[in-house]
Amino acid sequence: MIDQRTAPYAAFLLRVTLAGLFIAHLYGKCVLKPISLWWNGLAKLGYPEWVLAYALSAEFGSAVLLLLGIYTRWVSIYTIPMMLGATHFWMQRKGYWFTEAGWELPLVWAIMLAVQALLGDGAFAVKVPRLPWERRLQPTAA
Repeated sequence: MIDQRTAPYAAFLLRVTLAGLFIAHLYGKCVLKPISLWWNGLAKLGYPEWVLAYALSAEFGSAVLLLLGIYTRWVSIYTIPMMLGATHFWMQRKGYWFTEAGWELPLVWAIMLAVQALLGDGAFAVKVPRLPWERRLQPTAA
């Protein structure tokens, strides 16, 4: 049984944890090392530029929007393919275990994003207007 009193706080905790992970990754990618190092490294491996742009947009969007609780479901769904791509990337190069820079963390991260998409915004989310397709999906009161 789901405790309706604490479930919004669980969604909030997951949302902030995910945002923190994205912020940490962006910090490492943009501050500790030049972003061109990441970009050029993946481009040399044959990744098209649109994939790299999508990955950056997913990371930046998730870092900011998940932290604030803005369109949490849609941001999570938008980011899942990037995390599955990261899982595949490390699956091809390393083993499973995170201690060997494997694909364990990206897989768990993708699952956490799926859980966040199912849970929704949670507590302390910024209130924003619903998207047009969300309005159509809401049941009407008779």
